[in-house]
Amino acid sequence: MDTSKIRKGLGRGLSSLIGETKTEKNTTKVLIGDLTRNKYQPRKNFDSESLQDLTNSIKERGIIQPIIVRRSEQQNNKYEIIAGERRWIAAQKAGLHEVPVVVTQADDLKSLEFAIVENVQRHDLNAVEEAQGYQKLINEFSYDQDKVSKFIGKSRSHVANCLRLLSLPSEVTKLIENGKLSQGHAKVLVGLENAFFIAKKIIEKKLSVRQAESLVKIFKSKKTGKVKTKDPNISQLELSLSDKIGLNVSIKNKKNNSGSLTLNYKDLEQLNKLIDVIKSNY
Repeated sequence: MDTSKIRKGLGRGLSSLIGETKTEKNTTKVLIGDLTRNKYQPRKNFDSESLQDLTNSIKERGIIQPIIVRRSEQQNNKYEIIAGERRWIAAQKAGLHEVPVVVTQADDLKSLEFAIVENVQRHDLNAVEEAQGYQKLINEFSYDQDKVSKFIGKSRSHVANCLRLLSLPSEVTKLIENGKLSQGHAKVLVGLENAFFIAKKIIEKKLSVRQAESLVKIFKSKKTGKVKTKDPNISQLELSLSDKIGLNVSIKNKKNNSGSLTLNYKDLEQLNKLIDVIKSNY
């Protein structure tokens, strides 16, 4: 089977990725036990109902679209799934012993790209899994948000909003992963100290995104009303230090005159400059 024949249905992103890799021309069958999951697979949750539908379809018609794999570097005679893990799981549930595969040569980056494109184009990832996939591209393969945006075919703001979800408490991201909290609801919780508390209220009251935004505004206004005016002497000292060192300075002074001094730098150059100043004077 020529690779051009498997491009339809894979999505334009996947087909272009396949075109960039050296692929064996023919589809071959391998034992289900000879396949292992993609170590870069961003998807952790599989909807049980849709998985059962796929299992029933495979029982009746078999696997129509072959699974894309690469040869395992860790295990001889084994193959690592690049695209098609859901089909592999359903095939096991259907009682199949062999599955059709197309073997391609792909490095770790290409393997991650395959997995992200397949899942994102089919809307199979929840927002946290999608964000974790983007974060892996950034952390492990030196992508930036612009490059992720161009690669995945989505706006930079979409990528940025996804990545912000990773700053939420783990209790909140679990609610997203379990489908109890939508991405729209989660976005309004980013940066809140009481994010989990509000998330539970959203779920409990079955609030819409707009209602959730209103709830967050109420909490923010209450918090703002309690903020005390900073001592003008402290404010003047912050300004003086900022002018002196060229960095934003924040001083928090308690009643017993203990507190903290925070220096905010915006890039590595400013950090190195600050370190040099401290080292040279102390």
